[in-house]
Amino acid sequence: MAEADKLRGVKVMVIDDSNTIRRSAEIFLVQAGCQVLLAEDGFDALAKVADHQPEVIFCDIVMPRLDGYQTCALIKKNQRFRSTPVIMLSSRDGLFDRARGRMVGSDHYLTKPFTKDSLLQTVAAFAPAAA
Repeated sequence: MAEADKLRGVKVMVIDDSNTIRRSAEIFLVQAGCQVLLAEDGFDALAKVADHQPEVIFCDIVMPRLDGYQTCALIKKNQRFRSTPVIMLSSRDGLFDRARGRMVGSDHYLTKPFTKDSLLQTVAAFAPAAA
């Protein structure tokens, strides 16, 4: 399967304050051969982004301390990570939420709860092409 080959070894970060969402995403991504980094909020994520340099980042919008919009904006302001795709995760699917995500630099929007297929298709769409 070409999609599985494309995802093998891709470093994906999932930032979400819900343990259930983090675990679900981790299981789906690991099964597809991805390397997975988990963060439970924006502050945790910012340190890990710098240390591990993920290739695709999923970021929940509603989180304590530093919300997803602020987290995305800070990631995108950093020259090293400006081109790293950030996909916003939210249970809200409104036009306003999508527009606000675009304004802070997000590359895509995935509605929760996501399916394994929708998660993996999103990673495949944004993962760097295999060398």
